[in-house]
Amino acid sequence: MTDEEFAVFYAQAVRRLTGQLYVMTGDFHEAQDVVQEAFARAWAGRHRIDRDLGPEAWVRTVAWRLAVSRWRRVVRGQRAWRRRGDPATAGAPDAAAVDLGAALRRMPARQRQCAALYYVCDLTVDRIAAETGLSAGSVKTHLSRARAKLARYLDDHVPAGEERDV
Repeated sequence: MTDEEFAVFYAQAVRRLTGQLYVMTGDFHEAQDVVQEAFARAWAGRHRIDRDLGPEAWVRTVAWRLAVSRWRRVVRGQRAWRRRGDPATAGAPDAAAVDLGAALRRMPARQRQCAALYYVCDLTVDRIAAETGLSAGSVKTHLSRARAKLARYLDDHVPAGEERDV
């Protein structure tokens, strides 16, 4: 990919990828950071990237892996602080304020990732399987579980007296 082709690719894909990673991570600033880092890595290898083989999927996959790596570092840091014995200061979110983003964040990472790739990115099950390294059957399982959890999470928070459209 030439420098000019990469610039066009970046201009066309950065907002879309940031939006997709926002849905997958639940944190807009984190999504921006990991997408920019993924694009920086793509820029370094731009001459080896084949436009026909899906550079957007490559950037999305790298960004997702960066986000997962960051989450793991945060979790390890939190465990270390808990071992110190300091009291936790964060409380649970208000149940009445739960929205779709909060419901997605309550899911396991793989379910959230598959749901975001399917519903937000409009990828097929086979494409999701290729991007995530899962089998098509596993992707279908994650999507089924994600749908069930979303329905349960969102139905739990319907205000009294209101009906949910089905």
